Amino acid sequence: MALFEEEMDTSPMVSSLLSSLANYSNLTQGSKEHEEAENNEEARKKTVQAPRMGTIMGVYLPCMQNILGVILFLRMTWLVGVGGVLGTFAIVFMCCSTTMLTAISMSAIATNGVVPAGGSYYMISRSLGPEFGGAVGICFYLGTTFAGAMYILGCIEILLIYIVPPAAIFKMEGLEGSEAEAALLNNMRVYGTIVLSLMSLVVFVGVKYVNKLALVFLACVILSILAVYAGVIKTSFDPPEFPVCVLGNRTLLSKGFDICAKTIEQGNVTVTTRLWRSFCDSEFLNATCDDYFNNNNVSQIQGIPGVTSGILAENLFSMFAEKNSFIEKRGISAALDPEAPLTNANRYVLADITSFFTLLVGIYFPSVTGIMAGSNRSGDLQDAQKSIPIGTILAITTTSFIYMSSVVLFGACVDGVVLRDKFGEGVNGNLVIGTLAWPSPWVIVFGSFFSTCGAGLQSLTGAPRLLQAISRDGIIPFLRVFGHGKANGEPTWALLLTACICEIGILIASLDAVAPILSMFFLMCYMFVNLACALQTLLRTPNWRPRFKFYHWALSLLGMSLCLTLMFLCSWYYAIVAMGIAGCIYKYIEFCGAEKEWGDGIRGISLSAARYALMRLEEGPPHTKNWRPQILVLMGLDGEQNVEQPRLLSLTNQLKAGKGLTIVGACVEGTYLNNQPQAQKADQSLRKLMEIEKVKGFSQVVISSNLRDATSHLIQAGGLGGLRHNAVLVSFPKNWKQAEEHHRCRNFIEIVRETTAAQLALMVPKNISAYPSNGERFTEGYIDVWWIVHDGGMLMLLPFLLRQHKVWRKCKMRIFTVAQMDDNSIQMKKDLMTFLYHLRFDAEVEVVEMHDSDISAYTYEKTLVMEQRSKILKEMHLTKNEREREIQSITDVSRGSIRRKNPSNLHPQRSIAEESVTGSGEEKPEEESVRLSRPRQVQLIQGKNATPTPTSPTSPTAPTPAAMSPGEEVQMTWTDETEKTNNPAVANPENIKDMFNMKPEWENLNQSNVRRMHHAQKLNEVIVKKSQEAKLVLLNMPGPPRNRTGEENYMEFLEVLTEGLNRVLLVRGGGREVITIYS
Repeated sequence: MALFEEEMDTSPMVSSLLSSLANYSNLTQGSKEHEEAENNEEARKKTVQAPRMGTIMGVYLPCMQNILGVILFLRMTWLVGVGGVLGTFAIVFMCCSTTMLTAISMSAIATNGVVPAGGSYYMISRSLGPEFGGAVGICFYLGTTFAGAMYILGCIEILLIYIVPPAAIFKMEGLEGSEAEAALLNNMRVYGTIVLSLMSLVVFVGVKYVNKLALVFLACVILSILAVYAGVIKTSFDPPEFPVCVLGNRTLLSKGFDICAKTIEQGNVTVTTRLWRSFCDSEFLNATCDDYFNNNNVSQIQGIPGVTSGILAENLFSMFAEKNSFIEKRGISAALDPEAPLTNANRYVLADITSFFTLLVGIYFPSVTGIMAGSNRSGDLQDAQKSIPIGTILAITTTSFIYMSSVVLFGACVDGVVLRDKFGEGVNGNLVIGTLAWPSPWVIVFGSFFSTCGAGLQSLTGAPRLLQAISRDGIIPFLRVFGHGKANGEPTWALLLTACICEIGILIASLDAVAPILSMFFLMCYMFVNLACALQTLLRTPNWRPRFKFYHWALSLLGMSLCLTLMFLCSWYYAIVAMGIAGCIYKYIEFCGAEKEWGDGIRGISLSAARYALMRLEEGPPHTKNWRPQILVLMGLDGEQNVEQPRLLSLTNQLKAGKGLTIVGACVEGTYLNNQPQAQKADQSLRKLMEIEKVKGFSQVVISSNLRDATSHLIQAGGLGGLRHNAVLVSFPKNWKQAEEHHRCRNFIEIVRETTAAQLALMVPKNISAYPSNGERFTEGYIDVWWIVHDGGMLMLLPFLLRQHKVWRKCKMRIFTVAQMDDNSIQMKKDLMTFLYHLRFDAEVEVVEMHDSDISAYTYEKTLVMEQRSKILKEMHLTKNEREREIQSITDVSRGSIRRKNPSNLHPQRSIAEESVTGSGEEKPEEESVRLSRPRQVQLIQGKNATPTPTSPTSPTAPTPAAMSPGEEVQMTWTDETEKTNNPAVANPENIKDMFNMKPEWENLNQSNVRRMHHAQKLNEVIVKKSQEAKLVLLNMPGPPRNRTGEENYMEFLEVLTEGLNRVLLVRGGGREVITIYS
């Protein structure tokens, strides 16, 4: 293995890799480890032992215990009676199908790699990403918490109604209607709070007690179910005596009579019964009685006629009822006067709530939840990838059979009036399902009581751990405090929050009202499990290789559709609230949560959607109406790879406002192998600055042997497919006249050429450090647009985009255009105003007239110095001595062309030529050797014996030392316009003529350069006059010369054009229209 020995630190041997995978231990401690940590202090120092539970103990039985619970014992018979056998069977089948499809999807996800402790939350978050994972994880947590409240309410209902009714604090004896209902709910609240406190204390003291009691509670559930089946079998040959008293077709309260008859015979004497006295004003036969009592007979029916009685046909169809309506027997006619007032309603069994099909769905669905119990214990399983699918699907199959058979058997054995009697008020207060059980109803009563207690404890144990797992992931910042707990990892703070939320459910107090709430949260969780499986299957990601093969994306989509349908069937407003909560959590995590990369399916969808969109973009360029600047920002870096001009990104943010494509590029000089660390550091600097400036886009750093090629690579290769930049933003080169900055100047000119060739727009801000930051605000001012030539309307669009940002929002827009001699300026203004009106731009319009004028001496002198400087820069590649000789010759020529006019200000100084002669024997610094002038030391003369003349506006004024930067070559400043206007030499044409006569070298200048310099100067005068106080000036940027001669002159033209302006944005269009008047 010597071939790979240098890579062993990054690429381990296969043998060591397999060894580490084989000894893998699940990440988060499960309940088993918590128990060990409590029993043994040294357990925390040991490695977590491998899980030992198999399929039956680890998955099958926990799922059975969680699925079979309070709804089966307390509401199943009522559901069958109200919804009918067919309707209830449809509800059960639909709900069980949903959980089965969800289990199939969950099995596929669970077997696609190792699932650490965390179960369903882990699976969803790693499949759908942190945003969906956090939102659904919180929903699942809330569902589990409200399930605990539902189980506690069921426990209290069994306790107060069926076991010890006298224990009620708020007595219900003698109360009727809403008063009795309020007393019951208050009892539920008081006892529910007490039981919740006790259960929370048990969980806080130690989960080991919950785990030890789990099997006892499960045994109670199984024994209760077996007792029901045994009772059903017994009814086929020996139906129990279970009479129900009916007046007409209305069921009577069993506590209102002792004998089911109006009168009885005692020794040949007819005696009225207690029932008579309930409906009449006296015990005598001639008493005045209730009309309905007089007109109908009392009959006694068998409450449990048996499975062979044929009662199933009567119970097949639904019989929904309004609240406080009578529970009536089908098939019995009653004499009823519609106009008679309703009296003695408290003597009958009444419906406590208004029932309808969707209500039944919401109440029933919690009875099929609990399918995640096995996956939640994945940290304690010996082979989770094998146990979870087998155990979960087997448990759902078993419980589905139990539920479906219960629906049919209840409808075949029990009379409808008994089934619809929710609290057993017509059968002496017995639990209805208990009346069917064998050998005794108490088996069901105590079995259901302990099963609800166990399920409540399981919920209060599992919910805090789920919240702890979400908190420790750090995706929801404000929940991080709940990730802490006791030393052994017990989630103390999470348990406290869980108990508080559970108390909300207790205060609702009605089991029928709490059940739809938790149905929403569980259905949403199951919906996203199906979505995760469908996405992974359809995207065909390489890592999607589940061991469980019996899945299909169509099944997952069907399961997701069923979940969504059931959500709105149960309660459309609860569904909207649950979705709103999940949506808020999703957006919160997206904006404030920690960035997590889990290789989730949503990222896969983003990639697929991006690929599809890119392929669509390839079909052609965007329409003019959709055009917006997609900017490539070229940033400069210093020696430490830090960004030199951060305000460039501020301007980018103000232009883009987060819309469209932004690529922030930078260049590193060198080779990729040697300079990769510098490139990474530069990329980090760019990303950090982009985050600070809130620029949404991409960073890209290119390494090349020289900066020129690197910049070219960025312009050519930036973007992907149709998503490419159409504009380049680069700052104007600073100190471009300095010799050491000459490469930046050349690079800038090449950028202008390349963007023109590539038909890209170009934006060049000058004095970028003077531009406003994103935090500044202009309360007033103007954005001035100088529209010289039309290049697609880019100049019009940019101010509009800038004014969308809060920095420039208060600024007004002004558009200036230039009229020449042959133009009608009045008509131009009208046409421009019409054009702006159709473009929907609000702007002031002004047409500036520029007439041809003679070229001033200042222009000739400026052009002369520019060409001399260009000649020097061309010779920069010569050797040092050659460079000195070249500069000496240029200086000699310049002596004859320029001279100082004011002898009174001259001091005896040596000329440059004399300095060169005296200094020829010693080596000078490079920057001294290329200078033409130094402050107050340059004597410019026309000839050897020339007499100095007074200062003219054509004379160069020596700059102050503060104004001249070190190493500055051939940089001369000239008198400003005010001096020129005050100088009689300019006002007198004869003086100008004399100056021409004194400077014959002007005749040798390139007339094209003279003309360009003249126009740049004249245009600059107008712009400065009109836009001196503008907050920003946008100006057409002239293109560089087509040949490469005179490149340095181009920079001088730009400098003259923008001189005296604070903020200038030079703009070149990309060769296509970017604005249109059409909608």
